[in-house]
Amino acid sequence: MTAIQTFFLPGSVSNLLSSQSSVTSCRKFSLKFTVSCCSATSPLAVVNGNVEKRPSDRTEVRIGLPSKGRMAADSLDLLKDCQLSVRQVNPRQYVAEIPQIPNLEVWFQRPKDIVRKLVAGDLDLGIVGLDTVCEYGQGNEDLIIVHDALEYGDCRLSLAIPKYGIFENVNSMKELAEMPQWTPERPLRVATGFTYMGPKFMKENGLKHVTFSTADGALEAAPAMGIADAIVDLVSSGTTLRENNLKEIAGGVIVQSQAVLVAGRKSLMQRKGALDITHEMLERLEAHLRAEGQFTVTANMRGSSAEEVAERILSQTSLSGLQGPTISPVFCKRDGWVTADYFAIVICVPKKALYKSVQQLRAIGGSGVLISPLTYIFDEETPRWRQLLSTLGL
Repeated sequence: MTAIQTFFLPGSVSNLLSSQSSVTSCRKFSLKFTVSCCSATSPLAVVNGNVEKRPSDRTEVRIGLPSKGRMAADSLDLLKDCQLSVRQVNPRQYVAEIPQIPNLEVWFQRPKDIVRKLVAGDLDLGIVGLDTVCEYGQGNEDLIIVHDALEYGDCRLSLAIPKYGIFENVNSMKELAEMPQWTPERPLRVATGFTYMGPKFMKENGLKHVTFSTADGALEAAPAMGIADAIVDLVSSGTTLRENNLKEIAGGVIVQSQAVLVAGRKSLMQRKGALDITHEMLERLEAHLRAEGQFTVTANMRGSSAEEVAERILSQTSLSGLQGPTISPVFCKRDGWVTADYFAIVICVPKKALYKSVQQLRAIGGSGVLISPLTYIFDEETPRWRQLLSTLGL
């Protein structure tokens, strides 16, 4: 069954509520609103007549993780790879801990609740999809993306329309907006669960006559059932769209999404230990993700000097490493004398270039090639940490 509620697109919701006279001049759009009360653990302060949330007096720092699904499993796997295994005494409990980081509580929540509780101050950190942050954070300036690319949960929030009928030759948002069919009496009907991002995107793309509805179950069926003309939904491979005779169009991607680490600005600034814990987690995540798919290659090579060996190595495009090769003499004892006829070289090579690098090493005299995967690559200071401090004005 489709549930439709009416809302007014121009201006903000708060402006509409405070100015009844503006209602008659607005075009109608449908939207489902969800109103949630602030948690009792998030005290409010009145500053200059304005109500302002502030972190509660709890001493623990809290991070929210998805409670179910692929995102939940991948989040736990990532933390484990960073030596931050989550210990959950009882799988039925919603709270757990990471022993390596004292004073950090892990709370398993629905992704949309993680964002809402970050805004409310009930959580300090969270891992969710960027699409969830955009939809339920709604541009709240208290939400800060600490790490924007955790490299899982890849998808895109996209508009899709039928391949047939009046949409057969429509291949861009511009063409969709210029279709004469959409009028106040016959608006474009869009089915979506993204009742903030969907209307916002349509308005930004010049579509004035649009209604939105929420539908239970698979949205891909809505156009075929006559419930909607188009859908706005998450797309991974696009296979489900194609199998239901739907297509994406140029300019129709609303947001490219993947898992992100997000934090509450007030928590980072005011809660004791929150910034330090965020720093440690960011360092571990960055070091692990940078090392992902990288290998250490070690080989011996004859040469008259380290400089001469370096010259040979750097002549090969695949052997430059992160900043250049590390070269050190290999000492052996011959006829009672200690000599260094060989040099050991160490470079870092991405997985996709591994075999090519081994071939190039052999071609310039390398032997005894050893290969081992990398676990971490720690920079002198992670760029995202500097960026976070700048965002916080620190």
